[in-house]
Amino acid sequence: MPATSETKSPIIEAFRAHENDTGSPEVQVALLTDRIRYLTEHFRTHAKDHHSRRGLLKLVGRRRRLLNYIRRKDFARYQEVISRLGIRR
Repeated sequence: MPATSETKSPIIEAFRAHENDTGSPEVQVALLTDRIRYLTEHFRTHAKDHHSRRGLLKLVGRRRRLLNYIRRKDFARYQEVISRLGIRR
């Protein structure tokens, strides 16, 4: 299931900072987490899909960089985001 506007809308609504917010780091991390979870499930049935695995690793790296940015700017926001998403670290 690729990311569509129907699947993105509730995620954006849950993590946005204001009415027109679609690109804040929190929203980006939430959308990346959704895609990462989808790909993780995909690999349970398609273990030899190495091309998509590379894409997953790129997504994880991008999410990591965004989380590091949030952590540098406001540690309380960082803790809130990782707790709401269920990301360990």
